[in-house]
Amino acid sequence: MQSALSLSFSQTSLPLANRPLCSSNVAPSFTPRNLRFCGLRREAFGFSPSKRLTSCRFQIQNRRFEISASAGNGAPSKSFDYDLIIIGAGVGGHGAALHAVEKGLKTAIIEGDVVGGTCVNRGCVPSKALLAVSGRMRELQNEHHMKAFGLQVSAAGYDRQGVADHASNLATKIRNNLTNSMKALGVDILTGFGAVLGPQKVQYGDNIITGKDIIIATGSVPFVPKGIEVDGKTVITSDHALKLESVPDWIAIVGSGYIGLEFSDVYTALGSEVTFIEALDQLMPGFDPEISKLAQRVLINPRKIDYHTGVFASKITPAKDGKPVMIELIDAKTKEPKDTLEVDAALIATGRAPFTNGLGLENINVVTQRGFIPVDERMRVIDGNGKMVPHLYCIGDANGKLMLAHAASAQGISVVEQVTGRDHVLNHLSIPAACFTHPEISMVGFTEPQAREKGEKEGFKVSIAKTSFKANTKALAENEGEGIAKMIYRPDNGEILGVHIFGLHAADLIHEASNAIALGTRIQDIKLAVHAHPTLSEVVDELFKAAKVDSPASVTAQSVKVAV
Repeated sequence: MQSALSLSFSQTSLPLANRPLCSSNVAPSFTPRNLRFCGLRREAFGFSPSKRLTSCRFQIQNRRFEISASAGNGAPSKSFDYDLIIIGAGVGGHGAALHAVEKGLKTAIIEGDVVGGTCVNRGCVPSKALLAVSGRMRELQNEHHMKAFGLQVSAAGYDRQGVADHASNLATKIRNNLTNSMKALGVDILTGFGAVLGPQKVQYGDNIITGKDIIIATGSVPFVPKGIEVDGKTVITSDHALKLESVPDWIAIVGSGYIGLEFSDVYTALGSEVTFIEALDQLMPGFDPEISKLAQRVLINPRKIDYHTGVFASKITPAKDGKPVMIELIDAKTKEPKDTLEVDAALIATGRAPFTNGLGLENINVVTQRGFIPVDERMRVIDGNGKMVPHLYCIGDANGKLMLAHAASAQGISVVEQVTGRDHVLNHLSIPAACFTHPEISMVGFTEPQAREKGEKEGFKVSIAKTSFKANTKALAENEGEGIAKMIYRPDNGEILGVHIFGLHAADLIHEASNAIALGTRIQDIKLAVHAHPTLSEVVDELFKAAKVDSPASVTAQSVKVAV
């Protein structure tokens, strides 16, 4: 989280003596060249929220310069309380708020719960703390792995409360960081449940405020199918599981997507047996089939995990009166009874549902679709008649385009770009996703079946390139050679259609590919880039080099030379 100070310099022809040293009402007419001082709070330059320095003039070697400086929350449009009001202070709202202040907008953010939303408090942040523990436990428990390093380690153990505290403390730290970053920039943090009263008007608590533009960023909650009774103790959602109030001997996980896979990694590392219940015919249905097949061989088959596919958990009853958790399974297609499981606990990991109730959408004639707020490609809200609601946007899980925290932040930044005069459309195919198991899984763009379907419809050929972690020096040094990287691309023009990685630090390696897709960089150009040796990044480097593209590199890429 960084704040920035922008300084615009111009030469002036007027005598310095005729101008005041500093002024707050000068509107210079020149084309500025911007300098950014990143990571420095404005207080470091002597600025404060109540005293804004907007321009200065000085002389260096007989050359006169004028500086205009912008810091903190701007002044609102005359007819509104704020330039921008954001309902929801999760990662998406936070990203939008910081970018809005950088653009000079007077910004308010409304939060009815706690800053940070699902990701920071009940999602990706505390889960990574638990996964950090599971990774270390898994390594220490692997005698063959440690022996390969020449290390001898006594039996590894853990303190459940200590592990839980680590997750809770991390969430608190990140939540405070987000809060402080907004306060430092002058964002008004308003407490209360926000709702839209009408065009450009919002209510929170007993207060009513107006904003030139409004962003809804209310996120999502765990989705619990009908027939499942959640008691928060023996039948739980991810919200409860992250508190790690217990480590059951046997836990059923309903759903084998990102959430289910990560928690299976945590629970098995801490000693639990896991049973997956998956409605579709194969585990990990959202992943590229080749990747999910390998991941199952590494992440599921060797561990204390069994599974039932093609079934629904039609009814789940919490443990009580000495009886275990009861799970009734039915065939996903015929709905005929299949089996009954008795387990110590059940985790419902069937995805998430948008949190959009009570937002006052009826006041502006907006009708949700399965709970999601309909938006166009620019995140502009669409009403029940198919028309755009002026000055109203929705980002993140609440619009359902891509339910990832970083996608919400990117959408928020895109909206701010639009309301400040720069048209921007976010390419959602360039947004990466990751599953933080051990090893990790990451992906961006199309899966192979999706790409081939697209190629058949649009008339282009699809090719595949692969590399293995077994050929990477750094991975072998870490004794972590299990894994592959796979790229789906067009051989005619070098367009990257998708990249999927399974292996050590896959979540960190995916971004070179995602940025290439976002920037439109072709394989024939990026394969000329240089990667440090020995690093894991060479897995991606070799992936690009393995591709066979008909088109030559661009003139720009061919002509780059470095003098040594």
